[in-house]
Formats: sequence, structure tokens, C-alpha cells
Amino acid sequence: MSLLARWMLSGWCAALLVLPAFGQALEFESGGLKYQAITKAGLTVMIAPLQERILGYSIIHVAVSNGSVEPQVLLPEKFRFQAAVGKPIQALSARAVVTDVLNRAGRGDVGRLIGIYEAALFGNSNLELRHGYEARRKDAMAIGGTKMRAAAAAAAIVLGSYQLEPGGSIDGAVFLPSKNKALGAGKLTIEAAGETFEFTLAGEPAPAR
Repeated sequence: MSLLARWMLSGWCAALLVLPAFGQALEFESGGLKYQAITKAGLTVMIAPLQERILGYSIIHVAVSNGSVEPQVLLPEKFRFQAAVGKPIQALSARAVVTDVLNRAGRGDVGRLIGIYEAALFGNSNLELRHGYEARRKDAMAIGGTKMRAAAAAAAIVLGSYQLEPGGSIDGAVFLPSKNKALGAGKLTIEAAGETFEFTLAGEPAPAR
């Protein structure tokens, strides 16, 4: 069972049932993170900005569930952040993230990549780590060489490009190149299922480390 499915069964399901009628964001806190969830066209998207950044990226934790009767394609590069001032920031594809991490990762980046993401998963006692991610993480740590391990860790964490079948759910991280600066207040938009999902972000409270 996926992370999102466990989440919904652990108490959020009743609240999420109201979303298809309104298409509005449901806000809640979980594991120290502020989540928002929107349902449109049967697709439920949940997002939470992580409070730390790495290698110049701001990271968004994402979980998606397809409650429609049609397969839906989800692409991380369809995530875009627009602050009140400045140019929009488009998320990178999974391939681009892994390539960049492979080229630039330092000795401490492997543990940080894994630690930042797992903190979001383990921070709530109602959530269980996906078995698929756990297996990918173990595979990543078995690869020799600092840069290769960092790239494999990024591949295990990053939200890839998926065709999500009816009843399916996925979770992962979306990487926004923010030059290691907080995203600040603005709008995060996602194009999926022929709809535009728009989330209002208040800004990241924690400074970069």
C-alpha cells in the first residue's frame, strides 16, 4: 500500500472526500510539515515544502492518488513556482536532477538527501515508509563512490514521470532550482489531468543549512 493510501486510511480520507466538489485546498499539519491537498478530475495532489535545501534546490514533498477512471500522466517538470516578484521557477525532470546531483554532489550530500526526505516520511507516526522507496534507498547506499551514491539516492527520492493508473498512488520529491534561497510566498501550480492545481505557499520558515 502506498504512502498516500496509508495516509488517507489513517484519518485524512474523510476530509479529502469533500475536495472533489470544491477543488479547493485542504490544509493540515503532519510530522511538522504544512500540507495542502487538492482534488480535481478525480486526481488528489498533496504537497508540502521541506524546510531544508540542498545543492541549491528547494524541495517539495508530493503524494498523488488517481481516483479517476482514466490513467493520468504526471510530470515533475509541470510543477512551477511563481513568487510575487521575479521569474517563475520550473521544477526539473527526474533525469535532470539525477544528472546534476551526479555532477555536483559532495561527500555529505548522500546522507543529507536521504535524511531530508525521510524526515518528512518518518515525522508522523501514522505514516509508513513505502517499501518501494526503502528498497531503492538500500540499493542506492550499496553503490560505490560518493557521487554515484548521491545520484542513486536522488533517483530513489525524486518524483519521476509516471502514467498513474486508476486507483494508483505515488509519492516523491520535486526539485526547484532556487539557488539555495527560500522560495518565499507565492503560488505553486501543477498541470495534470487536464487541470491546473494551484497551491498558495506562505514561505519557508527555516533558514538553509
